[in-house]
Amino acid sequence: MKTVYKQFFLLVAVVAALGVVSCSKGLSSASKTSTYTGGTVTASATSATITVSATLSSSNSSSGSADSVLILQPCGNGNYRDSIDSASVPTAIINYLDSNYAGFTYAKGFVIKDSSGTVKGYAIVIFYNNVPIGLLFDASGTFVKVLEQRQHGDLDGRGWHEGGRFCDRGNPGRDTLALSSLPTSITTYITANYPGDTLLKAFITQDSGYIVISANNGIYATEFTANGTFVKRVLLPSAHSKPVSIAQTALPSAALTYLSTTYPNYVFNKAFSLSNNGTVQQYLVIITANSTKYAVVFDASGNFVAARTIH
Repeated sequence: MKTVYKQFFLLVAVVAALGVVSCSKGLSSASKTSTYTGGTVTASATSATITVSATLSSSNSSSGSADSVLILQPCGNGNYRDSIDSASVPTAIINYLDSNYAGFTYAKGFVIKDSSGTVKGYAIVIFYNNVPIGLLFDASGTFVKVLEQRQHGDLDGRGWHEGGRFCDRGNPGRDTLALSSLPTSITTYITANYPGDTLLKAFITQDSGYIVISANNGIYATEFTANGTFVKRVLLPSAHSKPVSIAQTALPSAALTYLSTTYPNYVFNKAFSLSNNGTVQQYLVIITANSTKYAVVFDASGNFVAARTIH
């Protein structure tokens, strides 16, 4: 189905089938959360808006309340999009999604073409960890960037509002958890199963789970559910070097430029320099883009090395 592009942005609206409260400002209550548990996508042939109907899971839902997400994808004048099913998505893109978003659910895809019909790229929408993610790829299927999301009322503003889905943009530390505040079940599990770990940082996810960053001949992200049950352990793509916590401003300018270009409106969580014999080899940066957390690695000059999806 061809979608004629008439505006500057592709708007992907994620509309809840059930009501849901806004994001909680605090982190102490596990009940004040909402997560997507799946969705289907429909699109009008003459509209730049794709509607994703999703089921929401929330222990504190409010009837009649709606949650919508818009995924922004700039498109040049004269370009248009054709809807494509998963079988028509280039193998390179599917391989990228399998490697970076294991277990994802395909929601909708578009091939972007110019006025002559030449393929210019692909915009793909998936569900991962029960939240929607939009990604842009070039004509060869190479990843370009994660597309920014906004709630409908924030489309023309700064992109977030207090208490909204993306309010961490105004409070970057809102998901940070003191290591001393980790549940005993989690610290006990790590001590028993990974006794060599040095805990570095902890976060609470939007679905009230926990992510613990630790060092043990490499840097790991270990994920737990809200009740402290182990989910998975991910080795982050970084050198086996001693991590030293650094400020965002200490990152090379090239790294900061890459992050702002590839993850528009990202939220900085934490950064580490990785050194051998006193010489910095790499930088590891943990960020949140929309509702997904990533670990991004750069070399000593700030050139991109690798990225890994944490949650």
